[in-house]
Amino acid sequence: MSAMSPLEPIDLRRASLCQMLHWLALGRTTPQALADAYQEAIDRFNPSLNAFVDVRASLLQEQVDGAERRRRGGVIGRLDGVPLAIKDNFDMAGWPTRAGLPARETPAKHDSHVVARLRAAGTVLLGKTNMDEGALGATTLNPHFGPTHNPHKHGYVAGGSSGGAAAAVAAGLAVAAIGSDSMGSVRIPASYCGVFALKPTHGEISARGLVPAARRLDSVGILARCVDDLTVLLQVLAGYDADDPRSRHRRVALSPPDWEPGRLRTGLIPNLADIGVEPAVIEVFENALAGLPYELGERRQVDFDDWDFGRARRAGLLLMEAEMLGTFAEDLRQTERPVSETFRGMLDYAAGKSAADYAAADRVLDMATLKMRRLFSQVDVLVLPTTPQGAFPIDGPVPANQADLTSFASLASCPSVSIPMGKLANGLPVGLQFVGPRGSDLRLLELAQVCAATLDAAPDYPVEPV
Repeated sequence: MSAMSPLEPIDLRRASLCQMLHWLALGRTTPQALADAYQEAIDRFNPSLNAFVDVRASLLQEQVDGAERRRRGGVIGRLDGVPLAIKDNFDMAGWPTRAGLPARETPAKHDSHVVARLRAAGTVLLGKTNMDEGALGATTLNPHFGPTHNPHKHGYVAGGSSGGAAAAVAAGLAVAAIGSDSMGSVRIPASYCGVFALKPTHGEISARGLVPAARRLDSVGILARCVDDLTVLLQVLAGYDADDPRSRHRRVALSPPDWEPGRLRTGLIPNLADIGVEPAVIEVFENALAGLPYELGERRQVDFDDWDFGRARRAGLLLMEAEMLGTFAEDLRQTERPVSETFRGMLDYAAGKSAADYAAADRVLDMATLKMRRLFSQVDVLVLPTTPQGAFPIDGPVPANQADLTSFASLASCPSVSIPMGKLANGLPVGLQFVGPRGSDLRLLELAQVCAATLDAAPDYPVEPV
C-alpha cells in the first residue's frame, strides 16, 4: 500500500492504536471514518460473536462530533478519536453498570476513574462488553446475555471474565479495550483470543468506579493488538487517585525499561506438566523459547515446589466469593430477575465458610508476597505459559485450573504481560506470560515487545469470526 493510497475500513480495523494515531495526525483518517468502520463491524459481526452487550449509536455520534471539533480546533487529547471498548463492570455516566447480572439497569451517576481518564484523552467509547456473571469466571458464558464466542472458532470460549473485550479486539470491533483482572481476567481471554494484555502492578491504575470482585486483587487491565498500544494506554491511565484507597502513591517513577539482554535473568518453571499444563501448550511454549535464543538472557530454573498453584487459586477465589456476598447482596435478593443458580451457589459456598477460613485464604496473599520477593532476588522475570490450555468448546467441560498460571501475579500484586506465542494443532492461539516484580511494568512491556517482534506469532488482525 503506497503512502497516500486511500484507507479502507478494513485497514482501519487492522491498524494498531499507534498506527491509528499516526494516520489521524497526518489527516489520512478522521474520528468519523474510524467510528463508521468500527460501528459497521459491530453491526456485522457482533450478532454471532456477542462481544458487546450495550452499544448506543446516538451517544457514539456525540463523542465523534466532539473529537472532530477538537481536531479542527487544533487542541486535542492524547487519544482523540480513537475507538475503544469498556468492560461492563466499569461505571460510565448515563449507562447501567450491569457487571454481567440481569437486574442492574440503573444508569451510573459518575464515570469510573478509568472512563474519566479516557474521556479526558478524547477516546471514543464504542460500548460495553460482555463478561462472566459478576466477573466470577473465566469463560464469558453469561447465562443472561449469552456466551461470547471465540473469533478464531465459533462455539469455543473466548475466556473471561473479560472475554467480550478480548474478542472485540481480536475481531476488529475495537482497537483496544479496558477490562478488569483479579485472577487473570484479561490475560486468560488474551491467551485464548490471540491478543496482548497487561495486568499492571496492583494500584498503578485506579480501580475507583469498578464493581469490586476482591479489592485486594482487582486491577484495571488493558487488551490490545500490540505491546506498544498497551504502553500508550498505561501512560494515559496510570497515576495516583486519592479517592481509591488502594491507589499506588509512588515515591519514585516506575522502573525504567533498561534491562540489558546480556544481563537479564529469566526464570523458568521446570516440569510444567506437573502443575497441570497440557502437553500441546508445553510444545508451543518450548517452541517459543527456542525462537528466543538471545532475548531472554540467562535462563534459570526456579523452584516452585513450595507453591501450590491450585491451592493459591482456590484461596483467591474464596476471597472473591466472600467479598461478593456484600457487593451483590441486592442482586442475590432479586426474585423477578434472579442471578443464576451457579453464581448463587458459588457465593453460598463462601457464606458457609468461617472467618478462620477467610483468614487462612487471606494469608496466601502474604505467602505470595514472600514468594515474589525470594523469586525476584534470583531472577528478573518469570516466563511461563499464560494458560494451561487453549480455548475449549462452549458446550464442553470447564477446566478448573484456567487461572492457575495467572493467579500468582495477582496474589503477589505483580505486573504481568501476555503476548501470543503460537497456535495449537487445532489452530487456536495460546499466550506467553511475563511476570515481574512490583513496579517493573515498563520493563516487562519492553521485554514483551522484543519477544513479540522476534516470535511474530500474533494472528492477522482482524480475526474474521468463523
